[in-house]
Amino acid sequence: MKYYFLFGFIIAAATGMAQDTNIEIPPPEIQIKTALLAAPADKRSEAMVYGYNSKGQMQVLQEGTNNLVCIADDPNREGVNVSCYNKKLEPFMARGRALTAEGKSEMEKREIRKQEAESGILQLTDTPSMVYILSGSEENYDQTTGDLIDGKFRYVIYMPYATTESTGLPSKPEVPGMPWLMDPGTHRAHIMITPENK
Repeated sequence: MKYYFLFGFIIAAATGMAQDTNIEIPPPEIQIKTALLAAPADKRSEAMVYGYNSKGQMQVLQEGTNNLVCIADDPNREGVNVSCYNKKLEPFMARGRALTAEGKSEMEKREIRKQEAESGILQLTDTPSMVYILSGSEENYDQTTGDLIDGKFRYVIYMPYATTESTGLPSKPEVPGMPWLMDPGTHRAHIMITPENK
């Protein structure tokens, strides 16, 4: 099973091109179905979906009309990992994809986006913005139908420059499933919510 650090996952899963051209890439309709599993049910049909073409290049598989952007599973990576996020995060996410395509490391991407956000070049969300992340194992995934059994959700609310003082949240979870603030006071500040597995 593959689990990624919050925005590291989203960016890694949307780098723009799958690296191994020998990897079998599911049909667009299956990629779309799986990607949309991360979204609330009432938002799925109108969400925008990024996925991969037969050459492993990232492209839009479904045009969207609502406020969600979803990312299909990267066929190069072990397990299943899909996500959806508020469109207000698209400039931040798109910049991450571009920097990844340039070969930048995770720490380089963070520093570049930090500088661009502080200078006003990179537009950040001006309201709390939601990210939904769904992960699972390949053993529990049916590639022919796009169904995933026993997937695990994580929820993120992106709030640039939020602090523990401004939100009242701790900087680390004190009990399983407790909301907490990661990277407080930075352009990457976000509330993490990981429901406890039963």
